[in-house]
Amino acid sequence: MKYIVILIIVLYCSVNTFAQLNPQSKQITQKFFPEIETLENTTPALQKNKGFTDYDELMLFLNNLVEQHPETIKLNFIGKSQKGYQIPLVLLATQNTKEKIKVWMQGGLHGNEPASTEGMLYLLDKLLNDSKYIYLLDDIDLAIVPMANIDGYLKQDRYAANGLDLNRDQTKLMAPESVSLKQAFSDFNPEIGLDFHEYRPYRKDFTQLSDFGITSLFDAMFLYSGNLNVPENIRTLTDTLFVENARRILDKNELKHHDYISTGKYGGEIHFNQGSTNARSSATNYALTNTISTLFEIRGVGIGRTSFKRRIHTTFLLAISYLETASINSMLVKKEIKKATEQQNDIVVTSKKTIEKGTIETIDLDTNEIIELDVTIRDGLRSQANLIRERPLAYLVDANQTEIIEKLKTLGVTIETLTEDQEVEVETYKISEYKRDSKKYEKMNLQTVKTEIETKNIQFPKGTYKINLNQRRSNIILEVLEPEAPNSFVSFGVLETEKEAYLPIYRITK
Repeated sequence: MKYIVILIIVLYCSVNTFAQLNPQSKQITQKFFPEIETLENTTPALQKNKGFTDYDELMLFLNNLVEQHPETIKLNFIGKSQKGYQIPLVLLATQNTKEKIKVWMQGGLHGNEPASTEGMLYLLDKLLNDSKYIYLLDDIDLAIVPMANIDGYLKQDRYAANGLDLNRDQTKLMAPESVSLKQAFSDFNPEIGLDFHEYRPYRKDFTQLSDFGITSLFDAMFLYSGNLNVPENIRTLTDTLFVENARRILDKNELKHHDYISTGKYGGEIHFNQGSTNARSSATNYALTNTISTLFEIRGVGIGRTSFKRRIHTTFLLAISYLETASINSMLVKKEIKKATEQQNDIVVTSKKTIEKGTIETIDLDTNEIIELDVTIRDGLRSQANLIRERPLAYLVDANQTEIIEKLKTLGVTIETLTEDQEVEVETYKISEYKRDSKKYEKMNLQTVKTEIETKNIQFPKGTYKINLNQRRSNIILEVLEPEAPNSFVSFGVLETEKEAYLPIYRITK
């Protein structure tokens, strides 16, 4: 038995260090991802031969920038990590009377994606010390969290100290870091929200594709939302303006790119998932607040400092592209956000991805050449509605539901309370079908429900919470309060229920 356990451990480690152990990985790097040696060594990690920027180096770097540019940069702290490190937020702006556009950026939300943090530091240095870029701050107020998951980053681990994935925690808000980051995002109230990540180019599933396995071809992938509750004009503007401009920049610099794809198994077959619809992660969560949103995945997890300058350079180019597009199109963005806020579409409570056969370019590990691989694609960028429900004018929530109300406030939602007892005609949710997962996901027991809607006149006491939908963040309200939605408070088990129960949430439709 002991030898079986040892064999399993060895096999597991072999898969997870595939990039380092694969004899062709060096050839692949040299051929497809050569280092960019011309990148200036301006950030802490670039000034040493091994390892990555630690917390002390981060703070010294930021404090030096503040000392050198006190009129342009401010350093705030938005909370503490679970191990007590203060989370820095950097604010950049020049003083003028222009109506500026606000851009939010963050790196290091997953602790084992170091080029995201280093890319943010490189961007800061360039914006402040290179005259070619300083003009961008005349049109933009910029907020940057360079190291969002400090505890995970310092041990180069994906997760926060309590084991939570902070990019699966954007609606349930169970980790202290998630609350701090989301509150800072809501307070800053950006028109554009960007999240920089890295992805694993040698995946376990990839060993089963082609004759001897594959590895990813792309320097960068774009993850933007196909969630049908994100207004269509926001989705279109994100893709056809911001992402398209960034694609052109990468093409100009001979960097390969693609919309985000990752693998998963369905009925024993490997499929490729494309795009995002899940409000639990930043790309869709930001977009549901009527924000132009993109999550960037740079090729980097599991390969140490291989092509490190190339990864930082790619991150920098993407950040600059979005800033340039924002600077030129600030009035258009504001106009489209206003239009999105005024839309009154029905709610898509649940949806499904389009499934079709297609091809992707990839690197074959046997031939060390680019091949076209026939695959099944589950496309979140072309989702189809399953359950549609009339959009209410407002929700009422019982006064004892303080936990979900606090989460809504952190998400930036404006909430009122009834100032006197009031009888209101509402739609109620009765749980008609119920399933609770015994196995925890992200420390929560997920609940799957179906509801029956019943119309009733109910006497609501003074202090009942009222959430009107005539506000910018109305679509994130729908995602967390509609019980069948896959990232709702009910689905995540934040609001526990059972079969035949009535929920303490009510819909006002007239």
